[in-house]
Amino acid sequence: MSSSFEQMKANVGKLLRGIDRYNPENLSTLERYVETQARENAYDLEANLAVLKLYQFNPAYFQTNVTSQILLKALTNLPHTDFTLCKCMIDQTHQQEDGPIKQILYLGNLLETCHFQSFWTSLEENRELIDGIAGFEDSVRKFICHVVGITYQTIERRLLAEMLGDPLDMQVKVWMNKYNWTETEDGQVFVFNQEESVKPKNIVEKIDFESVSSIMATSQ
Repeated sequence: MSSSFEQMKANVGKLLRGIDRYNPENLSTLERYVETQARENAYDLEANLAVLKLYQFNPAYFQTNVTSQILLKALTNLPHTDFTLCKCMIDQTHQQEDGPIKQILYLGNLLETCHFQSFWTSLEENRELIDGIAGFEDSVRKFICHVVGITYQTIERRLLAEMLGDPLDMQVKVWMNKYNWTETEDGQVFVFNQEESVKPKNIVEKIDFESVSSIMATSQ
């Protein structure tokens, strides 16, 4: 991450802590910061929420392109709830009108409901949406691997490739290595042995004397 971005982040941080946090005159600075996040594969949720709040207070300043970038960046941080937070701050009119915001909300819904194959199909039809969003697809694949890791013990390699949006199976090995997943001879990918993660837990209940006394009194 460049030193110029770090300086910009520091300046924006000061701005957000000050009395001018919701001064619309600062929108141009914050909007440039959103574009820089997209370009340099960086992320600052607090600043992005401040932009959306300024749009709420000042509807005439609303920028579809900047809002789209904010939503896409929020998707890169799944499974955290950033996407839902951002969506709740966007006026229903903007959410429902045909255009990039509506399309991104649809993509987000597909990811949140784990319809991964449908997500990649829809993204392929609307690739212009992620122009300038560095690292978007790999961030999504990281989230998908997270879901696979907590859902499956074994998964067909072919299905894993489809879920990762890689029908030619060119990147699957990279992600398998990243998470130490291994492939069996029958084309299955061994994801996780959940039995190895089960740890016995001692449960100790503490009951004070007054509680015991009241129980004994009611039982007599």
